[in-house]
Amino acid sequence: MKFTLFKNAKIAYTDTGKGTTLVFLHGFLENAGMWDFFAAEFSKKYRIITIDLLGHGQSESIGYIHSMEDMADAVHTILSELRIRKAAFIGHSMGGYVALAFAELYPDYIKGIVLLNSTSRADSEERKRNRDRAIVAVKQSYTNFIKMSISNLFSEENRSRLADVIETVKSEALKTPLQGIIAALEGMKTRNDREVILHFAPYPILLILGKKDPVLNYNDSLEQIENTNVKLVTFNDGHMSHLENQQELLVVLRDFFKAL
Repeated sequence: MKFTLFKNAKIAYTDTGKGTTLVFLHGFLENAGMWDFFAAEFSKKYRIITIDLLGHGQSESIGYIHSMEDMADAVHTILSELRIRKAAFIGHSMGGYVALAFAELYPDYIKGIVLLNSTSRADSEERKRNRDRAIVAVKQSYTNFIKMSISNLFSEENRSRLADVIETVKSEALKTPLQGIIAALEGMKTRNDREVILHFAPYPILLILGKKDPVLNYNDSLEQIENTNVKLVTFNDGHMSHLENQQELLVVLRDFFKAL
């Protein structure tokens, strides 16, 4: 990992390969390592930047709330330091929220966006209440909260098939400090609705959904791309398409990047 400073906090990232830049942004309780398989594949043809978002992986926290704009500004700091002026962004779940916040703040940087198991919409009132419950739960029992949270991201059928993979994801998630978890939950809870970007973006957007995603309702997710040019790819599994549908996702991403 390489490091830079953002608001006096250490931010970790990787920079491999040459060519068009692809920026990979992980989700909640994840870190840049979730992209290792894809980074290895795509760095043969592209320049790959993976980033530990604020309070995750080896990146430090900057406060009690990490807004999606804070996270986007940290990403911008890295790209500015590397003198990267244009990139395609791939965001998994929370990483998708960060990619859209970045697109709103720095539209000229965007070549294309992939929203992987993510949404442009703000949290519903019910989701906000669930975030508050999650904050209480993680304070009460950090380890139990993480183990439960990770298992619940996979479709039920995959929980036994991918048992070993799920254990690895849990052990990575357990590296996330309590402050980083709470700050991300607060930031996701208060994030803005950015559906307008899906309607008016001048660059291609790809939305990848899992039909049995326990986190994002599939039909609700479809509503946001009605009357847009957003391309949709659906897998028949859960919230973790990069693990549940790894090979199929590789093909889908390859096709999207090739067309940029």
